[in-house]
Amino acid sequence: MSVLVEGSHGWLLDARSLIDKGYVRCLKRQGELKAELMEARFKSTYFQISKRHGIHNNHDKSHSDHQDPSQKPERPPKKRKRKKQSEFNQGEIEAMAFHQKVRCLILEGTEALVESAKILGYLEGGTDAVKDPLPCRECNLASLCDMAKELPSLDDDGEDVSCVQVLDGTSHLDLFARVTENPAEHAAVTMLMGEEYVIPPRAAFLLSDFSRMQPLLRYGRKFDVIVLDPPWENKSVKRSRRYTCLPSSQLKRLPVSVLASAGSLVVTWVTNRPSHLRFVRDELYPHWGVEAVAQWFWVKVTADGQFVFPLDSPHKKPYEVLLLGRYAADSQSSPAERRGGAPPVPDQRLVVSVPSALHSHKPSLAEVLKPYIKADAERLEMFARSLQPGWTSWGNEVLRFQHASYFALTPRGRRAPPPPPSGQRRSIWSVGGF
Repeated sequence: MSVLVEGSHGWLLDARSLIDKGYVRCLKRQGELKAELMEARFKSTYFQISKRHGIHNNHDKSHSDHQDPSQKPERPPKKRKRKKQSEFNQGEIEAMAFHQKVRCLILEGTEALVESAKILGYLEGGTDAVKDPLPCRECNLASLCDMAKELPSLDDDGEDVSCVQVLDGTSHLDLFARVTENPAEHAAVTMLMGEEYVIPPRAAFLLSDFSRMQPLLRYGRKFDVIVLDPPWENKSVKRSRRYTCLPSSQLKRLPVSVLASAGSLVVTWVTNRPSHLRFVRDELYPHWGVEAVAQWFWVKVTADGQFVFPLDSPHKKPYEVLLLGRYAADSQSSPAERRGGAPPVPDQRLVVSVPSALHSHKPSLAEVLKPYIKADAERLEMFARSLQPGWTSWGNEVLRFQHASYFALTPRGRRAPPPPPSGQRRSIWSVGGF
């Protein structure tokens, strides 16, 4: 069960269950003649957030909610002197005003959803003990994308080369210049670039950055929902060098108006900086032809339902902002026409979950967005760091959290049938009926 509670305040999700539902049937190729049917589950150790952060003492030295627990723990930060009101800069003053405006909504909504979850037997706490070692892998996908810029693109050949390739169990795939699809109804464990990855069913992806988006544009699809998680500039990320930030102005280069269908639902993850929220609402969305319709909040709680950071912490807040909008291909159309029969998106809703301990590993929004898009909607995630069943994903780290080291793979005791004799062979990834 992925959506544990749904109510007037929003939703409380089991983020790990949202991931696992796509990997119940997983086919792992073993040599040329056979494949093993397995079940893949994202390792639970990444969701064992049982302590509040931002409170440091001799008995409670916890990590940031976005820090990979496989890294060495940082020293508790030195206690900062409380600033006087006159010492705050304009950005800090705006952030405090924004927090005061939404504080009651965050507090009351989260308390109501958590209370309902506990009545149903959820959020009863967890253990701090981590029995299994957490994998520690450095993701070099972004560097590979930079190297791929030196390679000739499909357009450079002067030939009409397909921009799509099907996952076929071989490692000889051009992940940087073609959209890669797994059209099967089961997940696949496959070798890519010398590493083992788990690819969900009915998923497509392109591993590239701004400079090599052409395959996605030539893919020929218009998307009914587009979710974006931009690498916003902020001091914390610059210091940690976790990923390359993108200036806000560069986001206007994204061809959202080309990729979006009429009435497409556009959802953007935004930091708590009011300047970023203002930029998306007043500049970016109008530039794309998108009308902002709702503001949601992702609220991060521990395994026993507490905020991961004190709600009024002056440094980090336990929530992030989502700005939802509708693409208006025809500016003369009414809001109802743009929705295409879907109900209007409610404003001021919460998405509450225990966060992943991995940096920028956001929960899937697939379930909570369902009521506001058509059943057969084409779905796209931009700046993705993982894949989802039934979605197309793009980004220079699109396979980051698909690495097999993040999953526990368990044999299901049944073998896939061997491939047909030579000359009659079909892709082993198309075998179904398990």
